[in-house]
Amino acid sequence: MGDDVDEIPNSTGPSDEIRSGFVAIVGRPNVGKSTLLNTIVDSKVTIVSNKAQTTRNQIRGVLNRERAQVVFVDTPGISKARTPLGTRLNSTAADAQSDVDVVCLVIDARSGFGKGDRFLIERLKPAETVLVANKIDGMDHAKVMAQLALTSEFDFAAYFPISAWTGKGVKPLVDYLVEQMPVGPLWYPSDVVSDAPEAFVVAELVREQLFHITRDELPHSIATRVVEWEWPRIRVEILVERESQKGIVIGKGGTILKEVGTRVRKQLPEGAFLELVVNVEKNWQQDPHLIERLGY
Repeated sequence: MGDDVDEIPNSTGPSDEIRSGFVAIVGRPNVGKSTLLNTIVDSKVTIVSNKAQTTRNQIRGVLNRERAQVVFVDTPGISKARTPLGTRLNSTAADAQSDVDVVCLVIDARSGFGKGDRFLIERLKPAETVLVANKIDGMDHAKVMAQLALTSEFDFAAYFPISAWTGKGVKPLVDYLVEQMPVGPLWYPSDVVSDAPEAFVVAELVREQLFHITRDELPHSIATRVVEWEWPRIRVEILVERESQKGIVIGKGGTILKEVGTRVRKQLPEGAFLELVVNVEKNWQQDPHLIERLGY
């Protein structure tokens, strides 16, 4: 990681110092980690839905300021693993907490501080962790303070009530995190907001739109991957676990697949030709080798 850095001019004093570092965003599923990352970097670098396991990889978003660069690492939601995929995602999230400068633990202020959050805290160092209470939009001040009070026994390094959706409270959080960064090099060029490969991004966009269009019909056990990239032609494979799920993804007369393709193409450069195919890979979540091949 240290080999790919921009050259920094010789420092002549504190005003020339550049602060740079890494922040891991962790939490239970659906607490708003991905929305927070997108809001911080003011760009869509990770997909968002209300499905568990929407985020399956470590996604990096880069915030660039005049004399600072912060690399935010979005992680899968941590929960009790019921499949080899769940175990792998928990491991991915845990790995992101090592070798970073700050960990942000995001909780859902609306649903309240609960057992799942305590489970996570047992695996953290609260004194080195920032507690972020998300989804405060629509909540009165007293209720927000009550949720924060429930977490005070752990003595976190700092506490921030925010709404990642509206942006309320996000700027003070980011300002604080920038101040916590050590003096260091630029890890990415100043115009980079994400290090995700293009093929990965397209596959994720397809999965996101499938979640949004099918809503509760489609289980989270789908996977997407680009199997052919010859610009402008992109072929994306959608994997489901059962034949019955294949019909849900395709839709009557191909309507669902067509709508997914239309929505994704609007987010791609003009001229892109997107082909979507659906295949059945029975119980792929239970196969560690296939999970590895899918990049999780």
